[in-house]
Amino acid sequence: LRALMTPGHTHEHLSFLLLDGDTEVGVFTGGSLIVGSAARTDLLGPDRTEVLAREQYASLQRLVALPGDVAVWPTHGAGSFCSAPPGADRTSTIARERATNPLLAARDEDAFVDQLLGSLGSYPPYFRRLGEINRAGPPLLDHDPVLPSLTVDTVRARLAEGAVLIDVRPLARFAAAHIPGALSIPLRPVFASWLGWLAPADRPLIIVRDQDQDVNEILWQGLKIGYDNLIGELDGGLAAAELEVATTALTGPEAVEGVRVLDIRQRPEYLAGHLPGAVHIELGALADRVDDLPREPTVVMCGHGERAMGAASLLERAGHRNLTVLEGGPDDWAAATGRTLETGA
Repeated sequence: LRALMTPGHTHEHLSFLLLDGDTEVGVFTGGSLIVGSAARTDLLGPDRTEVLAREQYASLQRLVALPGDVAVWPTHGAGSFCSAPPGADRTSTIARERATNPLLAARDEDAFVDQLLGSLGSYPPYFRRLGEINRAGPPLLDHDPVLPSLTVDTVRARLAEGAVLIDVRPLARFAAAHIPGALSIPLRPVFASWLGWLAPADRPLIIVRDQDQDVNEILWQGLKIGYDNLIGELDGGLAAAELEVATTALTGPEAVEGVRVLDIRQRPEYLAGHLPGAVHIELGALADRVDDLPREPTVVMCGHGERAMGAASLLERAGHRNLTVLEGGPDDWAAATGRTLETGA
């Protein structure tokens, strides 16, 4: 391995070139060159963003000077908040990135900086805390973490003291029945990102899960972003609970016509194509906007439905009713109705 200085994502960022003798085989690009883009440069604050973007430009020029058949192995994959485009492949080659990466087609450094900074969406607030946690070193565990089972009475008592329910069951299961006030964050590969965006880090969190969902996966996804406030799970899950339950309606594209639509995807997703007239508020910003929204029948949508259900659960916690979640996304709506999506702001 040969270390390469490739600042941009951070000032001290390194890439590692894998050699077989003198042959350059592949490069672990980390948060520098990623498939179809480059990693974001705004994590150290607005005063460093442009400086780091210019450093990122120089780093990418260094990387793409490698032979075309060298493999590109980035840290960040498709849909990462460190800004791999949705749907991008996980790996690439130098030649492919030269030919297809839009940032590498920028005419000069200034154009690159404008293009990169214009592509940056929002990111979870836990990003701002983890730098210091990583620098100091996280707490060490002397045993495997466990998630204690809590009785219904204990859950009631902890909720009264300010704990928050996190329901990790799949979208359809939450829609059919859930405890009022619970946040819907389905357990999937991006669970940690949305837990760190929607759930408070300074209040106890109680998990509601299906028995076939891996409790260790829930715990470790939380711990790796500094969420050691998972205090337990509802014993037996929702099926064993003696608690009031609520439902949230699901709908297909045919029921959207004539109803207010709230699109909670990231801004670049929304700009790329959305339903005509859809109101846009990113899911990460919704908690601060719940009181600004009219309390009228609303269809909440994202790309597939999971994030939309999270948004609906936030709105329900704030007293909104008559909410419906769209199963699917804008492309499904366009295919079902034969209508064209709007683009841009």
